Amino acid sequence: MTIGFDIDHPEVLDLPAPPPQAVVAPEPARIAGVGTAVTPESYTQQEVLDLFAISDPKIRSVFLNSAISRRHLTLPPPDSGGNRASEPQGDLLAKHARIAVDMGLRALRSCLDDAGAGLADIDYLCCVTSTGFLTPGLSALIIREAGIDPSCHRADVVGMGCNAGLNALNATAAWARSNPGRLAVMICSEACSAAYTFDSTMRTAVVNSLFGDGAAAVALVAGDGEAADGPRVLSFASHIITDAIGAMRYDWDGDQNRFSFYLDPGIPYVVGAHAEQVVDRLLSGAGLPRSAVKHWVVHSGGKKVIDAVRVNLGLTRHDMRHTTGVLSDYGNLSSGSFLFSYERLLGEGVVEPGDYGVLMTMGPGSTIETALVQW
Repeated sequence: MTIGFDIDHPEVLDLPAPPPQAVVAPEPARIAGVGTAVTPESYTQQEVLDLFAISDPKIRSVFLNSAISRRHLTLPPPDSGGNRASEPQGDLLAKHARIAVDMGLRALRSCLDDAGAGLADIDYLCCVTSTGFLTPGLSALIIREAGIDPSCHRADVVGMGCNAGLNALNATAAWARSNPGRLAVMICSEACSAAYTFDSTMRTAVVNSLFGDGAAAVALVAGDGEAADGPRVLSFASHIITDAIGAMRYDWDGDQNRFSFYLDPGIPYVVGAHAEQVVDRLLSGAGLPRSAVKHWVVHSGGKKVIDAVRVNLGLTRHDMRHTTGVLSDYGNLSSGSFLFSYERLLGEGVVEPGDYGVLMTMGPGSTIETALVQW
């Protein structure tokens, strides 16, 4: 009961309490569309070795035993003698801006076509990249080039690395959930060719054997009920392995006078050893056992990383078929590679309503990011 006053009769009145108001949780965002894009030129591993006249048997072994058949790359042009040399950092940044915007635009258009939407429908744009630094950021450049409404909300996630696609998906899904009926788009555009340096060290050989150019975009919307066919994004779980914070990094190489990427040889074992912890935490929040997951969409981080994740999570090669397929056809595409695998999964037509899926990315930090989705 509540206490009130009557203006004409100021004695205390004993009034019934108002009924409690039901709190309705906002609907999760759904993935409404996905699209991918790559650069025009692609090379086999043998072709790259030949173009750069690499004869060191150890470096050749790294390339030829990578489980990569072909990658899309934008290589430096040959000089008058037919040799290809490292480009100055300024040229690499210009390459990044050119390639990242072009791929990002093409991935965006493909994604919107898949979602049955247009540029005018975009209310939020989040752009992810780790292969170059731009101010104004990639989101501003894409809004200008595509002719997107300049009042569009936007964010740029820069420098987080291969895991960043799920970090940004978390923010994008949250925006969509808070703004029902409005379209949010995330673009991962990684011009990995703009992060390459060429020397005779094993450090650069590992990197140069692995990464390729690629972009992916995903559209999300909440509040449409069952109108969207894509899965609901239910939850996220993250884990930073702080003891291995320097095991994957992109930092300044004074000898080369440019930024250079570094991968510690122990990374596959570090990631594998922590994969169960974060996945089980993700699933326990929904009360699910690992066996309830029908579809695994994992970042194509490299042959040894993929094997370590598969073994430690008790997955089959079939579970990881899209991850290994994307690695073979494109190499490591950094932040957007899991969306290439997701696109292949949808193309199979095997998902059914009610199926659960786990999205998983790994990157510097060292970091493991996961998301739980349900169709």
